[in-house]
Amino acid sequence: MTALLEMKGLTKNYWHTKEQTNRTYLFSDLNAAIKTSERIVLLGNSGQGKSTLLRMLARLDNADSGEIRLNRVHARDIDPRIWRTKVTYVAQQATMLLGTIEDNLKTVSKIHNETFDDKLARKLMKDVGLESIDWTKKATDLSGGEKQRVALVRSLLLIPSILLLDEVTASLDQQSKAFVENLLINWSKVRKTAFIWVTHDMEQAKKVSERIWFMEDGTLAIDCETDTFFKKRNLLASSVTL
Repeated sequence: MTALLEMKGLTKNYWHTKEQTNRTYLFSDLNAAIKTSERIVLLGNSGQGKSTLLRMLARLDNADSGEIRLNRVHARDIDPRIWRTKVTYVAQQATMLLGTIEDNLKTVSKIHNETFDDKLARKLMKDVGLESIDWTKKATDLSGGEKQRVALVRSLLLIPSILLLDEVTASLDQQSKAFVENLLINWSKVRKTAFIWVTHDMEQAKKVSERIWFMEDGTLAIDCETDTFFKKRNLLASSVTL
């Protein structure tokens, strides 16, 4: 199957020379591809550049070298606004626009001169556990977890080809987290949307992914199927003598 998104030789340098390592780069020469509807979890210790990589793929941050292609077309040949409707980033800390919840949900259709899909929006709000919330409520008055779920629904209304999910359930309680996980798995299957999901939750990684990317020492150290990754991880853990 032809790759939906490809990255070749992506490199991001440190702003300050060598930082606390012997490297001058955050990560270097990253090469990978993602297929339509593929579910990838991106793992790695803090400071490896996982969020930076997502922002680069969303064209919110620039690479120092390398290239990104969507359906074989180089990023430089696609308008950034159009790119972000296809490759959509959902941040860990949700930003609400001024106005009501409804205003926030309708932002996407207004920006892109499209008809707002009220039926889909209401279904998605139900799926993330916000069925009963008053859409006339000021979005800035929402709790952190509510803002996160509204922001996710707002992004899904773009019907993107790829979702870039940066620890999107970190602020959620267990029930809300389960709602979001199930929604995104089903969305990927039905809509054929791929995702790259950064998380530190190993159980979540097992549940939602088909494939694991693991960043370490400034590179994409592991790229394998989820089952393979966790089998190797379990074998390594069992071989350690306490």
